[in-house]
Amino acid sequence: MENQDIMETQHLIDTGLLIMSSVIGWLSRETFSSIKNLKEDVAKLREDLPKTYVARDDYKEDIREIKEITIKIFDKLDNKADK
Repeated sequence: MENQDIMETQHLIDTGLLIMSSVIGWLSRETFSSIKNLKEDVAKLREDLPKTYVARDDYKEDIREIKEITIKIFDKLDNKADK
């Protein structure tokens, strides 16, 4: 009887370990799959981002040029208005 109790206990422990291992394996697979998808999304974003948006330095340079041109135009208008 005692030997049978030990075997039942061992069977329960083995079943519990099998279930835990299965859950951990499934979670690991899902995690690695999600990480892979995120890496692919980030790579695509890095590729598409420069095509869609202007870089900050380029924008600042363009705005600076526009301001300089605007100042020149206003200066010319002021000179015309004075005459």
